[in-house]
Amino acid sequence: MIARQYLERAGLHFYAANVTLRGGELDLIMRDGETWVFVEVRYRRTSLYGDAAASVSYTKQRRLLHSAAIWLTERGGSFDTTDCRFDVLAITGSQLQWLPNAFAAAE
Repeated sequence: MIARQYLERAGLHFYAANVTLRGGELDLIMRDGETWVFVEVRYRRTSLYGDAAASVSYTKQRRLLHSAAIWLTERGGSFDTTDCRFDVLAITGSQLQWLPNAFAAAE
Protein backbone atom coordinates (compact mmCIF):
# COMPACT_ATOMS: atom_id res chain seq x y z
CA MET A 1 0.00 0.00 0.00
CA ILE A 2 1.48 3.30 -1.14
CA ALA A 3 0.05 5.32 1.76
CA ARG A 4 1.42 3.00 4.43
CA GLN A 5 4.87 2.89 2.84
CA TYR A 6 4.95 6.66 2.49
CA LEU A 7 4.10 7.16 6.17
CA GLU A 8 6.56 4.50 7.32
CA ARG A 9 9.32 6.25 5.34
CA ALA A 10 8.28 9.46 7.14
CA GLY A 11 8.94 7.73 10.48
CA LEU A 12 5.50 6.49 11.54
CA HIS A 13 5.03 2.90 12.66
CA PHE A 14 2.25 0.73 11.24
CA TYR A 15 -0.28 -0.79 13.61
CA ALA A 16 -3.39 -1.78 11.59
CA ALA A 17 -5.21 -1.22 8.31
CA ASN A 18 -8.86 -1.24 7.25
CA VAL A 19 -10.22 -1.60 10.78
CA THR A 20 -14.01 -1.93 10.62
CA LEU A 21 -16.02 -0.75 13.61
CA ARG A 22 -19.66 0.11 14.23
CA GLY A 23 -20.52 2.87 11.82
CA GLY A 24 -17.19 3.24 10.12
CA GLU A 25 -13.75 2.17 9.09
CA LEU A 26 -10.27 3.40 9.96
CA ASP A 27 -8.02 3.18 6.89
CA LEU A 28 -4.70 3.18 8.75
CA ILE A 29 -3.73 3.25 12.40
CA MET A 30 -0.13 4.29 12.93
CA ARG A 31 2.10 5.38 15.80
CA ASP A 32 4.20 8.52 15.87
CA GLY A 33 6.18 8.14 19.07
CA GLU A 34 3.56 7.91 21.83
CA THR A 35 0.79 9.32 19.63
CA TRP A 36 -1.83 7.18 17.90
CA VAL A 37 -2.37 8.45 14.35
CA PHE A 38 -5.66 7.69 12.59
CA VAL A 39 -5.13 8.17 8.87
CA GLU A 40 -7.86 8.68 6.30
CA VAL A 41 -6.55 7.75 2.85
CA ARG A 42 -8.31 9.38 -0.09
CA TYR A 43 -7.67 8.79 -3.78
CA ARG A 44 -8.88 10.59 -6.86
CA ARG A 45 -7.66 9.89 -10.34
CA THR A 46 -7.86 13.57 -11.32
CA SER A 47 -8.65 16.89 -9.67
CA LEU A 48 -11.46 17.62 -12.13
CA TYR A 49 -14.02 17.63 -9.29
CA GLY A 50 -11.64 18.75 -6.54
CA ASP A 51 -8.58 17.12 -5.09
CA ALA A 52 -8.64 14.10 -2.81
CA ALA A 53 -8.06 16.13 0.37
CA ALA A 54 -11.19 18.17 -0.28
CA SER A 55 -13.27 14.99 -0.26
CA VAL A 56 -12.92 14.57 3.51
CA SER A 57 -16.19 16.26 4.45
CA TYR A 58 -17.38 17.32 7.88
CA THR A 59 -19.64 14.24 7.94
CA LYS A 60 -16.70 11.97 7.10
CA GLN A 61 -14.66 13.61 9.87
CA ARG A 62 -17.47 12.90 12.38
CA ARG A 63 -17.53 9.23 11.32
CA LEU A 64 -13.77 8.96 11.72
CA LEU A 65 -13.92 10.55 15.16
CA HIS A 66 -16.69 8.15 16.19
CA SER A 67 -14.76 5.11 14.93
CA ALA A 68 -11.54 6.23 16.61
CA ALA A 69 -13.40 6.82 19.89
CA ILE A 70 -14.78 3.27 19.76
CA TRP A 71 -11.34 1.87 18.93
CA LEU A 72 -9.75 3.73 21.84
CA THR A 73 -12.55 2.71 24.23
CA GLU A 74 -12.06 -0.96 23.31
CA ARG A 75 -8.47 -0.54 24.51
CA GLY A 76 -9.30 1.31 27.72
CA GLY A 77 -8.56 4.78 26.37
CA SER A 78 -10.33 7.93 25.26
CA PHE A 79 -9.53 11.23 23.58
CA ASP A 80 -9.02 12.69 27.07
CA THR A 81 -6.48 10.07 28.17
CA THR A 82 -4.70 9.14 24.94
CA ASP A 83 -2.51 11.22 22.65
CA CYS A 84 -3.90 10.91 19.15
CA ARG A 85 -4.30 12.87 15.95
CA PHE A 86 -6.15 12.63 12.66
CA ASP A 87 -4.17 12.81 9.44
CA VAL A 88 -5.29 12.74 5.83
CA LEU A 89 -3.15 11.22 3.12
CA ALA A 90 -4.58 12.44 -0.17
CA ILE A 91 -3.56 11.01 -3.51
CA THR A 92 -4.69 12.90 -6.59
CA GLY A 93 -3.33 11.26 -9.72
CA SER A 94 0.33 10.71 -8.90
CA GLN A 95 0.51 13.57 -6.36
CA LEU A 96 0.69 12.63 -2.68
CA GLN A 97 -0.31 15.15 -0.01
CA TRP A 98 0.07 14.33 3.69
CA LEU A 99 -1.91 16.53 6.06
CA PRO A 100 -0.88 15.84 9.67
CA ASN A 101 -3.46 17.04 12.20
CA ALA A 102 -5.96 17.58 9.39
CA PHE A 103 -8.72 17.93 11.99
CA ALA A 104 -9.00 17.59 15.75
CA ALA A 105 -11.15 15.52 18.07
CA ALA A 106 -12.43 18.71 19.72
CA GLU A 107 -13.83 20.23 16.50
